[in-house]
Amino acid sequence: MVSADGRIDPGFWRGRRVFLTGHTGFKGAWLALWLSRLGAHVHGYALPPETNPALWPLLGDGVVAHETLADITDRAALAAAIEAAQPGIVLHLAAQALVRRSYADPLATIASNTMGTACLLDVLRHVPGLAAVVIVTTDKVYANNDRGRDFVEDDPLGGHDPYSASKAAAELLTRSFAASYFDKAGVPVATARAGNVIGGGDWSADRLIPDVWRAMQADRPLLLRYPDATRPWQHVLEPIRGYLLHAQTLARDPATPRAINFGPVPGTAMTVAQVADAMTTAMQVTRAWQRDAGDHPPEMSLLSLDPALASHALGWRPRLDDAAGVAWTARWYSDFTAGADARALCEAQIDQYEALP
Repeated sequence: MVSADGRIDPGFWRGRRVFLTGHTGFKGAWLALWLSRLGAHVHGYALPPETNPALWPLLGDGVVAHETLADITDRAALAAAIEAAQPGIVLHLAAQALVRRSYADPLATIASNTMGTACLLDVLRHVPGLAAVVIVTTDKVYANNDRGRDFVEDDPLGGHDPYSASKAAAELLTRSFAASYFDKAGVPVATARAGNVIGGGDWSADRLIPDVWRAMQADRPLLLRYPDATRPWQHVLEPIRGYLLHAQTLARDPATPRAINFGPVPGTAMTVAQVADAMTTAMQVTRAWQRDAGDHPPEMSLLSLDPALASHALGWRPRLDDAAGVAWTARWYSDFTAGADARALCEAQIDQYEALP
C-alpha cells in the first residue's frame, strides 16, 4: 500500500473527468464545489433539488461542466450521460437519504438506493478507462444491536428500517459487481460509509440542523423526537474529503481497502439534545427545544463508527470535533440568514478547512 498522508492532491484531480451522482443534494453540492476548485471536469447526474431554498441553485453557474437531471434508475438516461461524460472517476451519492421517508415509501427508497446503485454499476461495467468508483452508503448499513459498540468495516451488515436495509443491499450489490466484473478488469470499486452529516445549506426534511433553522425562522420551539440518541455527527467537509481521498488512493494503489468508515473520534459523539442546545445557543434562538410527543418510527439510540482504517489507509482523520462542526454550521446559517452569499460562505469554509493541520 502506498504511503497515505491524508492530503488531497490537486494535480490528481486537475482536468480529471468525474461523474458525480447526487450533485444537487446537500453533500453532493459541497462535493461538486470542491471538485470545481480542484479543477476537475465534472458531469453531475441527479434529480432537481426538492427543497426551497436548496444549496445547489444557490451556488450559481459554473460548478459543473455538464449536468443531467434524471432519475438514477433511468438506465437509458444514465447510460447516455456516462457515455457523454467518459469518466475516469465515479462518485455515487444519489440516494433517498431520509429514514422517516423510507418508512412512508419503502419501495421508492429501495428503488433509488438499491436498484439505482445496480443500474449505475451495470452501466459502468461497460465503460473503458475507469480509474476508481466510490459508492457512498451510510453509517446505518451495520446490523445494529444498539449496544453502542463502534462499528468496524468487517462487521455484519443489516438494517432495521427500509433506508438502512436498502443501503446494506447496495453494499452487497457493490461487492458482487466488483467480484463479477470490475476486479477482472482491474477497476477498483469501493464503498464509503458516513452519516449524520451537518453543515450549511441543508434544508432536508426531518433532519436536526434544518429543523433548528426552520424553528428559528418560524419563531417556534424546536421539537426533538429522540433527544437522548447519540450519533456520529461530523461536518460535511469531513466525509467529502474522505470520498476524494478514497477515490484518489484507489486509483493509485489497488491494495486500498474497498470499504471505509468516515466518522468522528469514538467516544466524542454528542446527543441530539446537545447538538440542538449548541446550535440554538450559537444562532441565538431564545425558545427552548421540546420533546416531540408524537408517534414516531423507531430509531437506534446509539450509533458510532470506528474510523481507524481511514486513518491507516488514507491518512484521513477528523479535523473538526463535534463542537467545532456545530459552530461552523451555525455560523453558515447565521451569515446566510443575514444576507451573505451561499457560495461565498461555502468557499470560505473550504478555504478555512484546507488550512487546518
